[in-house]
Order: sequence, then C-alpha cells, then structure tokens
Amino acid sequence: MARRHSYAPEQDQAWWAAKRCGYGAGLPIAWQGWGVTLAYTLLITGAAFGILPYSVFAFVAITLGATVALLVIAARKTRGGWRWRWGKGD
Repeated sequence: MARRHSYAPEQDQAWWAAKRCGYGAGLPIAWQGWGVTLAYTLLITGAAFGILPYSVFAFVAITLGATVALLVIAARKTRGGWRWRWGKGD
C-alpha cells in the first residue's frame, strides 16, 4: 500500500522558497511573491525618482516602511519559515 504524505503542493500557501544555506527567504515561487517583489521594486524606484530629489527624509521613511513590510510578508509566506539552514542535509 502506498503511503500518503500530508504535504500537498496544491495546498501549499508559500510565496517564497526558503534559502538552502543561511537565514531567510530565497526567490519567489508563486505569482503572489513575484507580485509583492515587483511592487516593492517599483515603489522604491518611483520614490527614488519622484521623492528623493525633494526630500531625503520622506524617501528614507518610504524605503524603511516598504522594506519592513516586505520582510514581514516574506517571513510569514516562506515555505518552512525563516530559520538557519546549513545546506542540503538540513
């Protein structure tokens, strides 16, 4: 009799893969992860061209806020969570 695994890829809600070595997330693995990454990139780029020439403080505030939001979302949506990994055997 074949053993059934509790892991079902179609039910996986992860947006990023865990890094193979180190701590944190790797590349996005779902369209939602790519969308969040693209939105972050566009926001920072737009702020650099549109706000930075007028206010360094506003640019830094937007960059810090967007970065914290990206890190929180990625931490919650990474397959296996964020923890230290040593490589293939981990």
